[in-house]
Amino acid sequence: MYMVGRTAAFAAAFSVVSLIGGAALAQQSRTLTMQSAVPPTATSQEGFKFFAERVDKLTGGNLKINALPGGALVPPFEILDAAHKKVIDGAYGISYWWFGKSKAATLFSNTPAGIAGMDQVDFIGWVFEAGGLELWNEFYQKELKLNLVAFPIIPPSPQALGWFKRPIKDLADFRGMKCRQTGIVAELYAKMGMAVVNMPGGEILPAAERGTIDCAEWVGGIEDLRLGLHTVWKYHYTPGMHESASVGELAINKDVWDSLPAQNQEAMKSAMMETFLRWWASWQKQNAEAIEEFASKHDVKLLTAPPEINLAFLKVWDEFAVAESAKSPFFKKVYESQKAYAAKVVPAKRFMFPPYTTQADYYFPPATR
Repeated sequence: MYMVGRTAAFAAAFSVVSLIGGAALAQQSRTLTMQSAVPPTATSQEGFKFFAERVDKLTGGNLKINALPGGALVPPFEILDAAHKKVIDGAYGISYWWFGKSKAATLFSNTPAGIAGMDQVDFIGWVFEAGGLELWNEFYQKELKLNLVAFPIIPPSPQALGWFKRPIKDLADFRGMKCRQTGIVAELYAKMGMAVVNMPGGEILPAAERGTIDCAEWVGGIEDLRLGLHTVWKYHYTPGMHESASVGELAINKDVWDSLPAQNQEAMKSAMMETFLRWWASWQKQNAEAIEEFASKHDVKLLTAPPEINLAFLKVWDEFAVAESAKSPFFKKVYESQKAYAAKVVPAKRFMFPPYTTQADYYFPPATR
């Protein structure tokens, strides 16, 4: 009797262990396929892969992200619709790409100009402390009728004014130049007199080599070095106002997101915020190295953008935002929410934070050009 009872106990225990082990194995098998809109050599794609690695480690391998580059499964600028239709599980990009669907899309990238003066951290504050994330998901789910949830993931900014075939000293020099621009930036620069040309990143260098464009905005720093713009043009101007504090997004199919265990959802949120900070810090270092290489190895003239151009851009953006607010109640709601938050934090930061240039000029006086 004792042996029979003991055998039964062992069998029961083994069954419980088997059930637990089976559940764990089932969890470990979950892999989400997501795609970006950038090439595999882009630093932002490296950030996407870093995010996937962190999710894997934070979940103990229970959740894996297959982080594909642009074009791997769908064309780069079809990733949002593909995630909505569950062709892919998530889209890694930046919301202003969807400007053609709705002008309000640009507001969720803190572009242009850093909305009402907000930097990247201010924008994250608006997202998590002032209802911005709820508005972001209202935008996709109710305004665009897309089955998506969105989160901030990287801050690919600040970006340079761009590369030019000749020097520019004021707004008059800027007018009439044929320049590669995209989205809302193209619309605003066109209002300033630029002859804008819309083309994907891969076409910029060939167009520059053929002389069919006079200038181009890509990103700045390391991304421009990898693209090779310095091999054609030697006048590089920074800063620009068009993407002074832009923030990228990860848009995930809502059914996929809702199907994840709460712990895995939290792991993904943590991985996104870690990616935001770690990728940003690494990217700034790479940019510094690229800027040094431009000057030391490629004879690039690193120049300060004429203030007149950046001030004109801010005015044109303000006029655009007022006009769009009059046409779109949703645009107005989001824009006013952002301006209200900025009115709290931007003046306070200006009061509390020393100007970056104070310490920078003390330790690293600007070179005389």
